Amino acid sequence: MDSKAEPHQDNLDHLLSLLEQAHQSLARHWLGDDFVIELLLASVIAKGHVLVVDVPGVGKTTLAKGMARVLGLDFNRVQFTNDILPADVLGGAVYKQNEGRFEFSPGPIFTDFLLADEINRAPTRSQSAFLQAMEEGYVAADGANHPLSDLFTVIATQNPIDFDSTNPLPEAQLDRFLTCISLGYPSLDSELHLLGDYASVVQEEASAVLNKEALRALRESCESVFLHADLARYIIALARTTREDESIKLGISPRGAMHLANACKAYALVNGRRQVSPEDIQKLIPPVWNHRLLPRHGRDSDSTHAHELMQAIVEKTPVPR
Repeated sequence: MDSKAEPHQDNLDHLLSLLEQAHQSLARHWLGDDFVIELLLASVIAKGHVLVVDVPGVGKTTLAKGMARVLGLDFNRVQFTNDILPADVLGGAVYKQNEGRFEFSPGPIFTDFLLADEINRAPTRSQSAFLQAMEEGYVAADGANHPLSDLFTVIATQNPIDFDSTNPLPEAQLDRFLTCISLGYPSLDSELHLLGDYASVVQEEASAVLNKEALRALRESCESVFLHADLARYIIALARTTREDESIKLGISPRGAMHLANACKAYALVNGRRQVSPEDIQKLIPPVWNHRLLPRHGRDSDSTHAHELMQAIVEKTPVPR
């Protein structure tokens, strides 16, 4: 029994060491909050998609490309516009004149890591088709299902300022994103670095630290990260309180509770631990739950209001120790 456990433990230690190297490599190529990098790595390991709500020019594309490179994943980018069609993203049937038949031509969604820029600019039909493929893991075309990569991960972006010609994602579609974050502006020192010797750093592209097999192994290891029963009850208590709060129109669903548990396990791994702590749960509640919460009155689309309501619930719910 012990002889079998030791090689597995050694392999996990090696994977965690590579994960730390990937973190450090990303930190050199993207000058922002360290927590954002940890959260994105955790989202990928937890098999989740990420929604980034932020203004242009804060490094979303740089971060997404760098993430794909250090993880050893294939990368594609789609710029959503108000005239984009489902086939432009998913692909469709193309007639092969020489063979006299139609053949499915895969769209840019057939990759490991996809940056979906300004997803709220897409027509609702294209949004629905794209998000359905994200949820189901395949594209249905001409009576056949074409599976996506088993490592398929989306980073979708939205501009929180410019709402002209946009179609905000409905709550049911927002719920499909594991995390929702804002990158924010870099620190003063980081911004000075951007104007100085940063150019010499980005000329050397981030190299692959992990590979697809290593990422699959990390995802498998994530499932065995220990979540104490008391912490599981804590997550459920918080979720149920949001459903009973009169200030909240739409509380956290059971899927939201499962997503938080999975995200916390992955976040623990990213930080080199094999068990979830109460601090992990509290730290990940805003990015995992705030976008799923719908206030009953007033500022329904204001994430700040949702955050305030959620924090009030967290503060009054006893933390297991």
